[in-house]
Amino acid sequence: MYHDIADDLIRSIQHHFFQDKLPTEQQLMHRYNVSRNTIRKAVDIVCQKGLARRVQGSGYYINDINQDEKHVVNLTMGLSTRISSQRLKSKVITFDRITADEALARQFGAKPGDELHRIIRSRYLDGKLYCLEYSYYEKSEVPFIPIDAAHESLLTFINEEYGITVNNTDQYLSTEPLSEEQSSILNLPTGETHIVLNQSLYRKNNTLFNFSYTVYLYKDLSFYFHSINLGN
Repeated sequence: MYHDIADDLIRSIQHHFFQDKLPTEQQLMHRYNVSRNTIRKAVDIVCQKGLARRVQGSGYYINDINQDEKHVVNLTMGLSTRISSQRLKSKVITFDRITADEALARQFGAKPGDELHRIIRSRYLDGKLYCLEYSYYEKSEVPFIPIDAAHESLLTFINEEYGITVNNTDQYLSTEPLSEEQSSILNLPTGETHIVLNQSLYRKNNTLFNFSYTVYLYKDLSFYFHSINLGN
């Protein structure tokens, strides 16, 4: 229940339904017809994703994480906070099933021999190349993915079809040279350096269900990360 409320609050923030602050806990309790504890759990998720912060005695303020004309990639959300599905389009390059080898397992924390859905796609923002994404889904957790879903948001499909939500993530941001394969796909020079995000996504019980390798190619990107001191 509180995950659904958190998702609704996140959508409301992204569509600017709220201005500077979230409604009060009492207002949210009335809006969703749930307990205060449920609302607090939902708002905690929103805060953990860097979209809001709590000010003692004053409520929950919405974070302004946009930087002028740059596209801000919120690492806790996985997409730019300014990018809508209408503006971000995907071209599917590879759509198949493979078995995780030792190198893939070591890189992302999977087990050798795991059956995986492999989806390689280039993504375009307003018609301009945004990123090249290698994404792998554990077949034991995600039994089936239609190719239509690969042209849209895969995580949205998986949430709606299987009820899987991201509980925690491992992320490694680095700069790496393009491989020959990537250069061939992108028609860019081999060895050209770009920002790369290695990411592993876990559902409840710390079960890995997705890992990906994304090469960012769009100009004027800014990466945002938010952390919370849970001791306070």
